[in-house]
This record gives sequence, structure tokens and C-alpha cells, in this order.
Amino acid sequence: MRFVPTNQSMSKKKVLIIAQEMEPYTEGSLLAQLANKLPLYLNTNDCEIRILMPRFGSVNERRHRLHEVVRLSGMNIIVNDDDYPLIIKVASLPGSRIQVYFLDNDDFFKRKFLFENEEGVEFADNLERSVFFCKGAIETVRKFGWAPEIIHCHGWFTALIPLYIRTAYKQDPVFQNSKLVYSLVKNQPVNISFEDLRTKALINNMDSAIMLDAKTDLGADLHRAAIKNSDGIIFVEGDLPEQYYQYVETFDKKKLDAPVTENFGKDYLNFYELLMAENISE
Repeated sequence: MRFVPTNQSMSKKKVLIIAQEMEPYTEGSLLAQLANKLPLYLNTNDCEIRILMPRFGSVNERRHRLHEVVRLSGMNIIVNDDDYPLIIKVASLPGSRIQVYFLDNDDFFKRKFLFENEEGVEFADNLERSVFFCKGAIETVRKFGWAPEIIHCHGWFTALIPLYIRTAYKQDPVFQNSKLVYSLVKNQPVNISFEDLRTKALINNMDSAIMLDAKTDLGADLHRAAIKNSDGIIFVEGDLPEQYYQYVETFDKKKLDAPVTENFGKDYLNFYELLMAENISE
């Protein structure tokens, strides 16, 4: 297929970054570092950026100058047949004018730790928290009325977003031309059962059989759900289990081995452009 420049290709690329962690709001993880550095690079290279992440209790609202976006708040998100209010707050990423939108709910994000308690034990409701965040992120983008060309999901907490967009939201005009990228790292919850995933993560009358993609002998693997439904996979760490490389090959997904280096931003942008070129026909 020959790449044909269009007026759209000459304009700024719309890139949505959905991150489970991000410096300086959360610190310490590889994903948090990446989610901070990547938009700063993209912003100086002809990209229009928006960022979504959870408003964990450890995020200092006063220090980082968060404030509520009333026009976006007020939605209710259904998780396991219960309604939970979604509050949207915003701040500017330090050193830039890039907007970071924080999805907040006291039931899921008030606690000071991210995914485990102070003793290192996973929170029992991590699946429900992820479902709330993923559904809330999609609905927030729809409320923006802003159609991203690239949706880049970072980490297991965002893994259901590609699945939702490719199934329940596949006819939504906001996502019609979006390419989905998933950054894969080793960590994910080990105590999520497939039965919980099959019942609690459904959305918009979704067929529960779709969740079979994530089923394993030990329970549920959220990375598998993201891999199958994404257009491109980025292997952030070099020593990931071989099963994920094989799974990517099974579905013939485009992949990028991109450990964090000085030029990782350029590598990511080139990867985005490769995926976007698939939308342009002769």
C-alpha cells in the first residue's frame, strides 16, 4: 500500500494517552516515567495530546493544582450492576500546557496506595476499579467530542479499553479511525478469576464469550485481552514471558521492542505513523 499525503496527515496527530501511573503524580514505576516523558516529546513533534489517568488518593491535588471540570463530571458508571459517580479533574503536566484529566471516585480511588495495601496485598476490588476506569475513560473521550488517531494504553489497569472499543464501541464515530496501542509490562494482578472477569467486566450487552480471550488455566490474563484487540503492541521490558510474544504472532499484530532509551519517543512516534498509514488508501 502506498502512503498518500493528505491534509489530515499534514495536521497535528491526535494522540490520547491512557496511563495507570504517571510522574510526578505517582512515582517509582517504569510506566510512570514513560507516561511523563512520552507526551512531552510528542507535544514538540506535531502531536495534539490528551492524557487520562486515575486520581489516586496519593495524588496531591493542591500541589499539582487539580480542579474539577464540571462540564465533564456528573456521569454515572455501572460496575457489576451498581452505579458509581465519575468526577473529572484536570491539571497541566509540569513543563507544558498538556492537559492531564484525572478520573475520580471515592469508592475506588480515595485510598493512598495504588493497587496493593501497605503490606503488599492486592486490593480485592482491583478488577472493579479497572472496569470503572476503563469505562469512564471511554465515556470521557466521547464527551470531549475529540476523535483520537492513536489511543495508547499503558499497563494492565487500561487493558480492557481496547476490548471495549473493538466490541461495544466499534460503531462509535469517535473511535472509527483510532489505532490502539498497548504498552506491555510484566506486572498485572494475579488474583482475578475468569468468572469475575466474565461477569463484572461486561458492558453494553457484550457477549460474555468475548472474555474467553483472557482465560488461562490460572484465571484471567488481562494482557491477552489487550493484545488481541490492539493494533500495535509495545514490549517495554526485555524479559517478558515468551507466551506474550507468541500471542502477538498468533494475531499478526505489529509490535515494537522498545525498552526505555534516549530515543524511545522517536521510536514510539514512528510506530504510531506506521499504524496510521494503514488508514490511508491509494
